[in-house]
Amino acid sequence: MLVLGIESSCDETGVALVDAGGPGVPRLLGHALHSQVRMHEAYGGVVPELASRDHIRRVLPLTHEVLQQAGRTLQDIETVAYTRGPGLAGALLVGAGVACALGAALGKPVLGVHHLEGHLLSPFLSADPPEFPFVALLVSGGHTQLMRVEGVGDYELLGETIDDAAGEAFDKSAKLMGLGYPGGPALSRLAQQGDPKAFALPRPLLHSGDLDFSFAGLKTAVLTQARKLGDGLGARKADLAASTEAAIVEVLLKKSLAALKASGLKRLVVAGGVGANRLLREQLDQACAKRGVRVHYPELELCTDNGAMIAMAAAMRLGADVEKASRSYAFDVKPRWPLHELSARR
Repeated sequence: MLVLGIESSCDETGVALVDAGGPGVPRLLGHALHSQVRMHEAYGGVVPELASRDHIRRVLPLTHEVLQQAGRTLQDIETVAYTRGPGLAGALLVGAGVACALGAALGKPVLGVHHLEGHLLSPFLSADPPEFPFVALLVSGGHTQLMRVEGVGDYELLGETIDDAAGEAFDKSAKLMGLGYPGGPALSRLAQQGDPKAFALPRPLLHSGDLDFSFAGLKTAVLTQARKLGDGLGARKADLAASTEAAIVEVLLKKSLAALKASGLKRLVVAGGVGANRLLREQLDQACAKRGVRVHYPELELCTDNGAMIAMAAAMRLGADVEKASRSYAFDVKPRWPLHELSARR
């Protein structure tokens, strides 16, 4: 079974082809990605209308590129999957419209996929895929969540952010330091040159006794510190970046360990764009090794939004008989769509 996946939830157009016909985990045959970072950089953030128009330009050429990589044709595709939500409404509509039009033209079924489920299952594309059940730390864009995952479509929310997510804390703090867009990766690179103990920044909700997150207070503390430094910010920017990164990573680390202890599970999956952070991976690897916990990540190139995770999630849902693809080509999108609702729909 060949599944074509289309991702267009925000500022990256991704297309991929997955083979789910053999035994074991579905296999990635090809994927292609176009990032809109350069286009949005001039505006300091994503401009939804520009994002949607660029998706329109990119999705079909990327589809042809993926088929050439895999040595397949459009007629070989058996299911077309697309990101149904959450994300930017206009951007989602582009991917959904193309997928459903392609499905109708080929007479093949289509399946709308939850963007966060794509991230959650993306480590199954790695050289070291996990096994169910596991605790998942999902750190993608505006989402920071801890989930207990028993199987495909069987998710229990353990904790989530009550305001800013970890990715937003990285990006907003970077903007306060004048690091440009996208801020998170720039902050992490600069942090490698700084002292993580230079500034005593807060670790919100670290000792709250639950598994929820909060990063808005940290952003405010970074702003306060930047103002205190005034003209001296330039000389201390690397130290402030390192201290900010250390605060975010410590909260993610300790909350993840608390979730593992509360659940009794010995397997952790980390997914989403922040899952590519070098410091987070290093500290999780060390802490989990001491506790006899296996930790799994997506490949670095698959941490950000991509079509491979959408094709994989669709293939795994179909393989687990959790959901059926449809030959009804009317579509809608869900810009707001909590991941735990998928379990309620089983």
